[in-house]
Amino acid sequence: MTAKANEGEQERLRVLVCDDHALFRRGPEPLLAQAEDLEVVGEASDGEEVVAKALELMPDVILMDVRMPKRSGIEAAREIKDALPHVKILMLTISDEEADLYEAIKAGASGYLLKEIPIEEVADAIRSVWAGQSRISPSMASKLLNEFAAMSRASEEKPPMPAPRLTEREMEVLRLVAQGMNNRDIAKSLFISENTVKNHIRNILEKLHLHSRMEAVVYAVREKMIEIT
Repeated sequence: MTAKANEGEQERLRVLVCDDHALFRRGPEPLLAQAEDLEVVGEASDGEEVVAKALELMPDVILMDVRMPKRSGIEAAREIKDALPHVKILMLTISDEEADLYEAIKAGASGYLLKEIPIEEVADAIRSVWAGQSRISPSMASKLLNEFAAMSRASEEKPPMPAPRLTEREMEVLRLVAQGMNNRDIAKSLFISENTVKNHIRNILEKLHLHSRMEAVVYAVREKMIEIT
């Protein structure tokens, strides 16, 4: 789905930027414009506009705020992922509320970064979520791990529901994803290729009817398929 400007040029990731504040919306653009592999194809100022722009422009990655007028970034992410499952969504927000983090993951976001991060990290984050990784600010990651632990304890108080059956290899991959390992590290650990890892993760998401790696880990912990220690 990536674009080529001219024959022989490097393929560039098409990025759509959405924020209701013009300063934040246009802030990353000069930096992204300097990257040979990234192209800002448009911008949107609210959750309603970004859905329409996504359908029109067919971006690869959407850089999006959480709290916006008309429709929140989380609501927009859910609608975009339903219509365009291949699109990766990276939340860039000032909200460090746990509820926003969890809802963003459930909506299919592949990353959740706070606007306090250095602007230089945004380009790398865009590349990594497109490559199938998850990106999350360290302060939010600790909250996510605490929630995993709480979910694991709560699940012990009720009988587990039957979960879709994953193969033994898929379970191995899922456990390593839960440890925060990227595809390359998982491949080395299991002595398989990165493409094989990607295929396993795609199969896991299809079987669980989920959109992202993080959402799969949340689901697996909740259903007691894996444990976070």
